[in-house]
Amino acid sequence: MSNPLRKTMVYLGLADEEVDYEHTAAVAPAPAPAAQRAPVTPLRRAAPARASAHSDLNEILTVHPRAYKDARVIAESFREGIPVIMNLSQMTDSDARRLVDFASGLTEGLYGRIERVTSGVFLLSPAHVTTSGDAAEIEPDVDASFLPRD
Repeated sequence: MSNPLRKTMVYLGLADEEVDYEHTAAVAPAPAPAAQRAPVTPLRRAAPARASAHSDLNEILTVHPRAYKDARVIAESFREGIPVIMNLSQMTDSDARRLVDFASGLTEGLYGRIERVTSGVFLLSPAHVTTSGDAAEIEPDVDASFLPRD
């Protein structure tokens, strides 16, 4: 394989490398690595049994976030199938809007629902949870946005 064009084609993956088996030396097998294993620490705990059994609803998480970084707690709980109530009264308007946008995407991505309970309080319910109550029709003179406008 002394042809430079052939070497270039092999390098680019356009041709297979031709191996001359007569001139290759026998390679001794590499010794097996020692059976020592480093201790492994799991990053996340295994999901509890209640997360797989959606019929048992025994927990609702209430969160009073103060900053956008608290979204992680909301997302982890919601992914485990726990309904979450967010009270955004202690947040600035801009962070509250970001968190509502995040929660909307989270519920949409996991086939859940987000409902405004009162001004600044939202319920995130997973797909396996049904909610009932006053499903008042939205009147034209009522502002139906999630947060009050500035």
